[in-house]
Amino acid sequence: MPLPKAELHLHIEGTLEPELAFALAARNGVELPYADTEELRKAYLFDDLQTFLNLYYELMAVLRTERDFEDLANAYLARAAAQGVRHAEIFFDPQAHIARGVAMGTVVEGLWRALGSSETNHGVSTRLILCFLRDESADSAMRTLEAAKPYLDRIVGIGLDSAEVGHPPVKFREVYEAAAELGLRRVAHAGEEGPPEYITEALDVLGVERVDHGLRCMEDAELVARLVRDRIPLTLCPLSNVRLRAVDVLAEHPLPAMLDAGLLCTVNSDDPAYFGGYAGDNFDAVRSELGLTEDRLRELARNSFVASFLEDDEELRARYLAEVDAYEF
Repeated sequence: MPLPKAELHLHIEGTLEPELAFALAARNGVELPYADTEELRKAYLFDDLQTFLNLYYELMAVLRTERDFEDLANAYLARAAAQGVRHAEIFFDPQAHIARGVAMGTVVEGLWRALGSSETNHGVSTRLILCFLRDESADSAMRTLEAAKPYLDRIVGIGLDSAEVGHPPVKFREVYEAAAELGLRRVAHAGEEGPPEYITEALDVLGVERVDHGLRCMEDAELVARLVRDRIPLTLCPLSNVRLRAVDVLAEHPLPAMLDAGLLCTVNSDDPAYFGGYAGDNFDAVRSELGLTEDRLRELARNSFVASFLEDDEELRARYLAEVDAYEF
């Protein structure tokens, strides 16, 4: 039985495995520019964030109906549960779907077909986080938030993802202020490819409660001290960082130094179909490549539940933490 954990940095579109992509393409009459799953899997090799994003958006063409999004989410939840995930806070990118003529309701209702019954069907509690594409306009983000209003009973928070460089957090100040007024939780990608200043800006301007990635905080000692003092969680994605060249090899990942510094780090899979592993695979990789002790792994698992948006169910959080404490390696 794997170590119980929460996954806090997971893009549902990034769980689209080649086999499911071809199945959905056949169902929806979409022609993919790849001969078969083997050829497509070879395309899952990237030079940087942008080359990944190009394929990521291209393959979204197969997602058309509520059933497609339901199947996508159920496939992820089954894999995640098998790797010890007990709670998942799942990102989705509505702008990428709306731009293709797929309505917000189709995406949310389809995902909710799986998420709404995930505790019963998979033993995984879930939360849904709407992400804005930072390479789209601030006006587009605001329109997206407006379109989401009928579904806010299903959406716990907002996030900010896609190409980071050249799109500082301040660009989205107004939409984050509007989301705060709606009572939505706030997270944002910062400090993956972008500089440490983007992390500071996400905290000060957007009011984020968690920083997604954030590994470049280690370049700024004052920022590290602030993150430690304020117990701001970081949702790190080690295998993703290697695939997108944020670090050259996993053995050089700053995770051990970040834990030693007292940062509240979590380990997550990001876009696991593309980056070579789900949550448990990332835990296994950091254990083997970084030499993390069992105590460190337990700390990472505890951190994931501490950092979860479970304030509406503290009894559930306590139950998950007890599972971690009782776990025998």
